[in-house]
Amino acid sequence: MLSKKMETAFNEQINREMYSAYLYMSMSADCTFKGLKGFATWFMVQYHEEMLHAMKMYEYVTRQGGKAALAAIKEPPSTFESAMDMFQQTLKHERFITQCINDLSDLAVSEKDHASQTFLQWYVTEQIEEEENDNDVIAQLKLVGSDTAGLFMLDKDMGVRMLTVPSDFSKGVEAAMKAMGKA
Repeated sequence: MLSKKMETAFNEQINREMYSAYLYMSMSADCTFKGLKGFATWFMVQYHEEMLHAMKMYEYVTRQGGKAALAAIKEPPSTFESAMDMFQQTLKHERFITQCINDLSDLAVSEKDHASQTFLQWYVTEQIEEEENDNDVIAQLKLVGSDTAGLFMLDKDMGVRMLTVPSDFSKGVEAAMKAMGKA
């Protein structure tokens, strides 16, 4: 059973994860508009990953006897200067999410909520990957610089990213993961 403090904190994090998805969908839309369809694909895959993060947390709250309470999602920016600008903003955002996950983990420790501590370890590990992915793309964009041919090639590379997480949660996250052979 979740304490009210934990329930509130999880609901706040669900909202942050939903905002993350919304932000990456906005970035995908801007990339599509600018003709960067590979980057658009990368961000749309990221959108789906963030939805998984939100849904895992949503289901955890309900399974622990809490009530998932959804709040309004803040409007994300809709235009960006460049692919580099997007990834710098993405890295900054993921660092913020990492801090929020760490704070949630600290709260679970202080509440002596061992189940939540265990559950949150998946997110702690996931955030390492999220920041690493952003840093990798930023490094590639630095190599490309202002070379449009290089950006074209990188855009093609970004477009091969495949969705490796479920996107249909109608029967729950665990069922979706099992259907994909991930659980």
